[in-house]
Amino acid sequence: MDSFNAMPSIPVGACGTTAAAILILSTTLLLCRTLFKKGSRQKLPPPEVGGAWPIIGHLRLLIVDPRPLHLVLGDLADKYGPMFQMRLGAQKVLVVSDSQIAKEIFTVKDRAFGGRPASIAMEVLGYNYAIYIFSPDLAYWRDLRKVVMVELLSTHRLNGLRHFWESGLTSLTEDIYRTWLRETIYSRASQNPGSAFARPENTEEYVKVEMIDLISRHLLDILTRMLFGQPSGEEGSKTGAKLRKFFDLLAVPMVGDAVPWLRWLDIGGHEKAMRETARELDEMVEGWLQQHKMKRQQNQSKGSEEEVKDFMDALITRFESEKDSIQSDCDTDTIVKSTCLAILAGASDTTTITLVWAISLLLNHESCLEKVKAEVDMQVGRERNVNPSDLNNLTYLHAVIKETLRLYPAGPLSLPHEAVEDCTVNGYDVSKGTRLLVNLPKMHRDPNIWKDSIEFRPERFLDEKKDTGVKGNHFELLPFGSGRRVCQGMSLAQQVVGLGMAKLVHGFHLKRVSEEAVDMTECSATLTSMKATPLHVLLSPRLPSHLYQS
Repeated sequence: MDSFNAMPSIPVGACGTTAAAILILSTTLLLCRTLFKKGSRQKLPPPEVGGAWPIIGHLRLLIVDPRPLHLVLGDLADKYGPMFQMRLGAQKVLVVSDSQIAKEIFTVKDRAFGGRPASIAMEVLGYNYAIYIFSPDLAYWRDLRKVVMVELLSTHRLNGLRHFWESGLTSLTEDIYRTWLRETIYSRASQNPGSAFARPENTEEYVKVEMIDLISRHLLDILTRMLFGQPSGEEGSKTGAKLRKFFDLLAVPMVGDAVPWLRWLDIGGHEKAMRETARELDEMVEGWLQQHKMKRQQNQSKGSEEEVKDFMDALITRFESEKDSIQSDCDTDTIVKSTCLAILAGASDTTTITLVWAISLLLNHESCLEKVKAEVDMQVGRERNVNPSDLNNLTYLHAVIKETLRLYPAGPLSLPHEAVEDCTVNGYDVSKGTRLLVNLPKMHRDPNIWKDSIEFRPERFLDEKKDTGVKGNHFELLPFGSGRRVCQGMSLAQQVVGLGMAKLVHGFHLKRVSEEAVDMTECSATLTSMKATPLHVLLSPRLPSHLYQS
C-alpha cells in the first residue's frame, strides 16, 4: 500500500503537453500521407451496368434482347447515364451517347482511342486484319488510308470516276422507267389485247416497285465499275447477298471473343458461317484480281501500257513500283483484295441504306416530298435530267439528307474503337484495351440539343442548325464518325446519295402503296441500320419519255 502511494505523480500540465504533442504528430502524419497520395488518387471507373453474370459478364443482354443493339444500349443510357461500362467476358466496353463526351474522345483523347479491337470476325472475314478499316495495326492503317485517298477518294480521282456513278444513277432511273412501261403495257394488254404494244400516254398511271433491291443492285454496279472496271451483271444479286451476310456476321456477338477459351466450341456455328462467307467473297475478288493480272500481261506482251482506269488497276500499279511502301506481313495480293472488298462492302451498303431511309421518310412526310420536288423543278426544270453540278443549288434536298443521317445513321454504333493506353474521359478512368461504342441515334436525338428531337424536320438545317455539318467537326451529328478514324468516303457518299435522291424525286411521282405509313422498323441482327421490311412504292414518270433514254 505504501509502495503504491510512493509512485511519483504526473503533473496535470505534463499530461496536457503530451496530448498536444500526440495530436500535432498525428495531424502531421495525416497531412503527409494526403500530400503523398495526391498524385496517385484512387481510380474512378465509369458507371457499370448491373446484373453481370460470372465469366460472360453482360453478353447475355446482347444475345437475349431481339431489338437493334443501339436501342438496347439507349435504354441502358437512360438508366446509367450518357457514359457507362459493360463487360463482355474479360472485355470492357465503354458506351457513350453524349456529344460533349464524344468531343473529348475524338479531339483531346483521339490518339488514345485510335485503335481497333481484335475479333474473330475480323480475323476470319477480314483476311486476318488485312482489311485496313478494321486493322488494329495503326501503322498499316495509316499507310493504306493514304493510298486509298490518293488512288480513289482524292478530288482528282473522284472527278475522273464521276462518269461511273453519274451513268449508274441514270441507269437506275431508266430501269425504273422500263419497269413502269412494262407493267403498264402488260396491264393494258390484260384488259384490252388490242393495245398490247401501245406505248402508254397517260403518265399518271402508277405501278408498284420494290426499291431496296433495285437501289442496291444499281449502287453495287456503280462500285464494281469504279473498283474493278466491270459491271456486277447478272451476279449482282448474289454479290449483294454475300455482302449482306458479311455485315450480318460482323454484328453477331461471339462467345469466343468474350471468353477466348470457349472459342473452340463455336457456339451457334457462327465462325463456321464466317469461314464459308469469307471463302465465297475471296473467290469473287480473286476472280477480278486474276482478270486484271491477265489483262496486264497481255498488254505487256504487246508492248503497250493500258491507262489505269479502275481502283484495282491503280493498286496493282502502285504496289508493283512501291512494294515496300506498306508496313505489313501480308502479301500484295491480299492487301489489294482486302482493300477493294472493304470499299465494296462499306460503300454499297451504307449508300443504299441512306437512300432507302430518305425515300421512306419523304413518303411519310408528303409536304417535305413536295418541297424537294418543287426545289428540283425550280433549279432544273423538266426539259433535262439532273446532273452533279445542280447539287450545289439544292439546299432543301441536302437538308433532307442531313436529317435522314441524323435519325437513321447507316452505322448506328459507328465502328468500334479501342483504347491503346490508359486515359481519363469525362472524369472517369478508362483502362487500356477498353472498347468504345458511340451510340449515334441516341446522341443524334438528344432533346437537350435537338428541338423536336424525334421528329423528321429537315427545315432545322436551314434555320437553327444551318451551320451543322456531317464531316465530324460538329459532335452532335457524327454519321460518318470523327477523329483520325473518320470515314474517308463521306464526300463520295454524299454526292451519290444526293444525285440519287434528286434523280428519283425529279424523275418520278412517288406515293405510298396504302394510307398506312411506311414501316420504319430497323433490322436487328446486323452492323448497319437496314430497313427490316421491303420498301414498296407506287410511282409514275413525271418527265418526257426521251429523258429516260440515254
